[in-house]
Amino acid sequence: MKVLIIEDNARVSALLKRGLESQGYQIYISEDAEDALVMIKRISFDVIITDIMLPRMNGIELSKIVKQNHPDLPIIMLTALGTIDEKIEGFDAGADDYMVKPFEIRELYARIKAVLLRKSSSPEKSEQSHILAYHNLNINKNTNRVFRDDKEINLTPKEFRLLVFLMSNAERVLSREEIAENVWGNHFDTGTNYIDVYIAYLRKKIDKDFEEKLIHTKPGMGFIFKL
Repeated sequence: MKVLIIEDNARVSALLKRGLESQGYQIYISEDAEDALVMIKRISFDVIITDIMLPRMNGIELSKIVKQNHPDLPIIMLTALGTIDEKIEGFDAGADDYMVKPFEIRELYARIKAVLLRKSSSPEKSEQSHILAYHNLNINKNTNRVFRDDKEINLTPKEFRLLVFLMSNAERVLSREEIAENVWGNHFDTGTNYIDVYIAYLRKKIDKDFEEKLIHTKPGMGFIFKL
């Protein structure tokens, strides 16, 4: 497995390289985002681990570019900050997971295994499986396009993934923990409210302009997608 580490702190990148090589990963290192983009064009990586604060171009902008060209390439973001707004910005840019420094290297091992598992277990894109439909809402998972009636709805990568999970489990109450595990792929932090924040984002885009609402809150239980 080829892992690209994008980190301008040489001590941190050396520690990550040593730890990940001990787990059998083949490690590549870049000190800035622009050089990393050149490497990504040349080498087929399995995972990208990037700091947010980088020279010339930050990790948020890097992730947006990577996901436009390689939507299935997992990205784990690292940062010294851990505010809800920053996490949301990272997820909106396409990050698959998010870790706040300092962290235990063993947790990074687990996060890498989790994003690789999700990637390998994703259903093959086929003519039969790439369309999701419920009532007047339609999703094309190949093109990431969403329509309700004839209106196209533009979603961020994380909003799109959340909607796909809700629709795939329509008419079943989903807890915040279950949503976090399946959409964000990390341990749910009960001290944060980013699940509710993203549900609110989706409601504004999916339900606001329509009389029939599809996303509902079940107090004390979670959320349900149904008419």
